[in-house]
Amino acid sequence: MQNDLQLDLAILPPEGTASHRHRPIRVLFVHGDTEVVDNCLRELKKALFIVTADVVLNLTGCMQQLRSQTYDVVLAEYPSRNWEGSQALQLLHQTVQETPLLFVTTIPGGKSLAELAGHGAFDYVEQEHMAHLPMAVRRAVNEKTLRAELEQAEKALQHSQSRYRALVDNPAYGICQCDAKGKFLDVNEALLTMLGYATQEELLAADGESEIVLDLKQGKPLPGSSPESARIESVEIEWKRKNGTILKARLSGRGVFSELGDFAGYEIIVVDITEQRVLEDHLRRQVLSDSLTGLANHGRLFEVLHAEIERSKRTEREFSLLLLDLDGLKEINDRFGHLTGDRALCRLAQILADCSRSVDTAARQGGDEFALVLPETSSASATLVAGRICNLLVKDTEEPALSVSVGVACYPKDAATIGTLLYAADGALYAMKNKRSRAARVGLS
Repeated sequence: MQNDLQLDLAILPPEGTASHRHRPIRVLFVHGDTEVVDNCLRELKKALFIVTADVVLNLTGCMQQLRSQTYDVVLAEYPSRNWEGSQALQLLHQTVQETPLLFVTTIPGGKSLAELAGHGAFDYVEQEHMAHLPMAVRRAVNEKTLRAELEQAEKALQHSQSRYRALVDNPAYGICQCDAKGKFLDVNEALLTMLGYATQEELLAADGESEIVLDLKQGKPLPGSSPESARIESVEIEWKRKNGTILKARLSGRGVFSELGDFAGYEIIVVDITEQRVLEDHLRRQVLSDSLTGLANHGRLFEVLHAEIERSKRTEREFSLLLLDLDGLKEINDRFGHLTGDRALCRLAQILADCSRSVDTAARQGGDEFALVLPETSSASATLVAGRICNLLVKDTEEPALSVSVGVACYPKDAATIGTLLYAADGALYAMKNKRSRAARVGLS
């Protein structure tokens, strides 16, 4: 075999397209067929990617390139005589490490995604269906970005947990004694404060007629248990405070036995974790939402699409996807400034939220791209929703005036996977843009 071939290509977008939609990516091909590589680059160009590509022929060349350059995705030939057997595939996976790995395969349906994933593949594309490549690449790059966001969120969450652990370790514990049914017998001042009662007598009187009564059935010792084996595993519960608000508490403790060895009740330690759970919920919402508009982000969008596809398979009911592109955002930023551009994005986000049912999911994919997932909705009904969104923008009196281009795709009529569904909606969106562009040129002439 000849020495590794190095190829550095920059695929430029077609003239007249909006530059803010182009996504620069760096791709490493581990492939011996230049015609297949050219086909891959051609499909990525059609999808408006700006690609810088390197091509190597074997694993040695792949290692050398990855040591000197960072790539967004690795596209590898499969099957290949360079890595026959599972050991060679595992070595390829170890070589690419955190870089998403996609196989370009000649086996039509012969290898399932789950089987290839066992060898480190994020996805695969059959050569006969090369049009699916852009969606697979986009999904791989988005997944890599999402993993980085989740790692940052987990670090933030660990930081919040360490802060609250310091609170848990201080002496401010609520302590109570309860009978075998969980009714309070005795409580300390800390627990009175947590529940908002002034005196122990007031709490004990309220306990018999309120929702505060403990439910520790899972902590009740089994017959024949000794006091030493009667510890209660930590559980989390919700209590209503005196003022009606919710106290989220973590309980731990042990069972109490009489002198005859009969189970008599509990000794419980109570830790207030209400603020901790609020902070954790806030961090989780940050992971799944767009910081500017408050809509779901691209990671949450992929989760919803996966869930809707699985539900559609069970119920045999269709659902629709709208992809929306805010027209002229670059011109708005250039003329009015980025604050006005951000405000334009939020205006569109609010209209999407207003047009959504409780079961719908409005999302911002990034930049000027938005999406709306409509469960149990046909193409015709989704088109009506798209029209309603466009009309609301027309009626919006705030300046500058806004408009959107919209593409509609329906599962399973238009596509069978997340990638092909996005691809179909994206194609419909650009068909609308091209139609408008032609109409504008005719009007000017």
